[in-house]
Amino acid sequence: MELKYEFYIGASPEKVWQALVSPEGTRAIFFGCVLESTFETGAPYSYIGPGADGDRTVHVYGTILAYEENKKMSVLEHPGPSYHENHQELESTITFTLEEVGATTKLTLVNDRFSDNHPSAAKAGDTWWVILSNLKTYIETGKTLDFGW
Repeated sequence: MELKYEFYIGASPEKVWQALVSPEGTRAIFFGCVLESTFETGAPYSYIGPGADGDRTVHVYGTILAYEENKKMSVLEHPGPSYHENHQELESTITFTLEEVGATTKLTLVNDRFSDNHPSAAKAGDTWWVILSNLKTYIETGKTLDFGW
């Protein structure tokens, strides 16, 4: 299964990148989570924020497969340990690619290589639309969407 999304965002690749990796940006678009990593190929990463295990719940974690600032980040992801006992066996690949197009940035997200029976595979399609819509709104307006949750 491969999920692929392309969004055009009215901002520079640098501004989009900051929203994807900075604590302020990730906290806004990933519902209070912060991306923690040294941001080097081969380094571990995790999205940590409020959840079932308190303020430092690990929601997603894994390894950075490729990292080129303002252009591309690819990761191997696992769901956080509080979600599934077999979290280490469950994985997929997520790749964000940024391309400058005039005064906009084309963001391409690909989520693929899901392990067999990955429980998040079925709902990832809906979840990415919410996250990417929130990202676009946040970058262009400085506000996030109110989903009423």
